[in-house]
Amino acid sequence: MPTLFFRPAIVLFLILTLLTGILYPLVITGIAQVAFPSQAGGSILVKDGKAIGSSLIGQSFRDPAHFWGRPSATTPQPYNGLASGGSNLGPLNPALTEAVKARIDALRAAEPTNKASIPVDLVTASASGLDPDISLAAAYYQLNRVARARGANPEALRALIAAHAQGRWLGILGEPRINVLELNLSLDALD
Repeated sequence: MPTLFFRPAIVLFLILTLLTGILYPLVITGIAQVAFPSQAGGSILVKDGKAIGSSLIGQSFRDPAHFWGRPSATTPQPYNGLASGGSNLGPLNPALTEAVKARIDALRAAEPTNKASIPVDLVTASASGLDPDISLAAAYYQLNRVARARGANPEALRALIAAHAQGRWLGILGEPRINVLELNLSLDALD
């Protein structure tokens, strides 16, 4: 008698496990591989046959000859995908104010002659802490430092930024932006 009572539950459990645990993920993965092959594969960027990063996850650049990305709030190291998330520091939190001031000081120290306003995305982390993009204003803010460090023509770098600029999604959503890793790879290819 107890076997008959549990049998429908066990059969239903096995059917749902097959459908939602095996069949559904396989179908969705197959559709993603066909419709969005780059994203489904992690958007991995390859240089000289070696994977060097993903266009979807930011990387830390501190060399003055490269464009710097948005700060990351992940720990224990920047752009840690396992610790994705914002700092959860509110706008009145002194720790956030101190972190932003320290980032402003670091940018001013890296380029003391640049008196332009620092774009907010160069001193604040994104909600995920993994943002691979910066605003065009942030790229242009760094242009002279990168040109000087590389001994490059600023107009050539301005053209490179323009070539990598991505507009608003569907022409209306989001802000124009640039992927820092892709920009730096193109910059290295110029050498």
